[in-house]
Amino acid sequence: MKFTKMHGCGNDYVYVNCFEEEVENPSEVAIRVSDRHFGIGSDGLILIKPSEKADCEMDIYNADGSRAKMCGNGIRCVAKYVYDNGIVPKTRMKIDTQSGIKILDLTVENGKTKTVRVNMGPAELTAAKVPVLSDKERAIDEPIVIDGKEYRFTAVSMGNPHAVVFMDDVDHLKIEEIGPKFEKNAIFPEQVNTEFIRVLSDDTIQMRVWERGSGETLACGTGSCAAAVASILNKKVRDDVPVTVKLRGGDLTIEWDQKENRVYMTGPAETVFTGQIDL
Repeated sequence: MKFTKMHGCGNDYVYVNCFEEEVENPSEVAIRVSDRHFGIGSDGLILIKPSEKADCEMDIYNADGSRAKMCGNGIRCVAKYVYDNGIVPKTRMKIDTQSGIKILDLTVENGKTKTVRVNMGPAELTAAKVPVLSDKERAIDEPIVIDGKEYRFTAVSMGNPHAVVFMDDVDHLKIEEIGPKFEKNAIFPEQVNTEFIRVLSDDTIQMRVWERGSGETLACGTGSCAAAVASILNKKVRDDVPVTVKLRGGDLTIEWDQKENRVYMTGPAETVFTGQIDL
């Protein structure tokens, strides 16, 4: 199997061009290639497929083999791959995902994609649709008890479920201990991605993320969108300027058009290396 390893702000995946080859048992392949000791090493596997509805399709599998609906960092890399390789020679393109068709605008320098702006679609705030079990229509600044300690979370879906938690310090957070307990808490029927946020200023936040099925990653695009939306809802940042999300792997810029309920994400996409692996 030929592959290309790419990353957006350190959120790395193994990409396979399914215009040219098929991948059987992608869940098993995802587990194998994601292993950072015995595989290629990644947060998962992304298949780039032909689409009858869009310019191409993105099919995502997490490091544990589970299928994901959407990945903001991953879709930027898909756009870079199909443009740079001449598959979709457009600076505005449509990519189909398990959470719908997304529209992307590419900034190109010397024939190569540098940054990508993604229309991530609406922020879903209805608790039942995130989904999160709540007796309220929206779960905003809601309490949750983990290991006897109360935290407050805001639930947002960006095509996948997120719980955004604000705290004073994320650098010393033992995320490998607390992350799984949020992820698999019974109030999240489909499990949940959890963003731990420290507010730095009225337009900048710092984030660490625990992704369901993958663990801690250096960045999460949908999580950054959810975090920015939650920060605005909780009046932690201004609502009239873009929000800078500082991740362990780099920065993303998030804009929320509340009138239209559309979230836009801008960030880099980079190729690490290409190769071939026997399956």
